[in-house]
Amino acid sequence: MVKLYDLSQPLGADAHFWPWYPPFEAYYFKRKPEHGVNAQYIKTSNHIGTHLDAPQHFVTGGKTIDQIPLEDLYGPGVIVNLSDELDDLDVYTPEMIEKKADVHDGDVLVLHTGWHKYAWCGSKPDEERYIHRHPGAHPDMVDWLKKKKIKLWMVDAVSTDHPMDLPIGRFLGKGTFGTCDKVRALCEKKFGGKEAVDKLFPSEDYQLTHNRLFLHDCIHAENLGGEISAPEIQNKRITIGCFPWKFQGGEAAFARVVAFVE
Repeated sequence: MVKLYDLSQPLGADAHFWPWYPPFEAYYFKRKPEHGVNAQYIKTSNHIGTHLDAPQHFVTGGKTIDQIPLEDLYGPGVIVNLSDELDDLDVYTPEMIEKKADVHDGDVLVLHTGWHKYAWCGSKPDEERYIHRHPGAHPDMVDWLKKKKIKLWMVDAVSTDHPMDLPIGRFLGKGTFGTCDKVRALCEKKFGGKEAVDKLFPSEDYQLTHNRLFLHDCIHAENLGGEISAPEIQNKRITIGCFPWKFQGGEAAFARVVAFVE
C-alpha cells in the first residue's frame, strides 16, 4: 500500500501574489442554467500558489516546463524539517540540512521551513510575515546543491531566496511604503549591522538561487504547504513528485507536489 500526502497549497482568488505581479482572476463565462454547462476563464501570472520554475524563468534559451524530463520531477528524496530552528529572516545552510536527514546525490529535496503556516491558507495566516520575512538560502546552498546533483528542490515559502536577495529587501516600496527599508533594518539587527548584511547578501547575489542554479538545470518549486507537516514524512527517505501541467514554452507552471510513502 502507498499513502499519498499532498504538499500543495490551494489556488484561487484569495491566494496572495508576488509583489508587482498580477493577481489570480477567475470567473464563469458559461453557466448551466443558461448554457447547459459550467465553464470558467482564468487570468493569472505563473508565480502564484504552488508552482515550479523552469530554467527559462531566468535563462534565455533555458528549458521550458514542457522540456523538463519527468525523471527530474519524480524520485527518491527527503523532506527535511527545519521548522523548529527557523525564525523571521533566518538563513538555512547545508549543515542544518545534513544534521537532520540523509540526503543522497540526485535526490528530490523538500525543505519544510514551517513558513507555510503564515500563508493565506495556513493555520496562522500573516501575509506580511509570509512574504516579507521568510527564511531563505545561505550562499553556501548553491555549491552544495550542485555538488549533490540536486535537480529539483522545493520550499514551503514564497521564494527559495532570502528577502535580502530579492526586491523585498532591496527596493520594494523604496520611497513609498518603505518595505525594503524595514526588512533591511530587521536584518541589520539580526545579523550584526550593515557590514554584516552586505557581506552575507552582496549585490551580486541578487536572486541568488535563481541566477546561479537555473544555469545548471537545478530548479525549484515554491509555496508548498498542504500536509507538509505530517509527522510520518519528516526527515526520512520517501518518494516525492512534482507534477506541473505540460505548458509548452512555459517559464513556470502551477504544480501538484505529492509525497508517496510505502
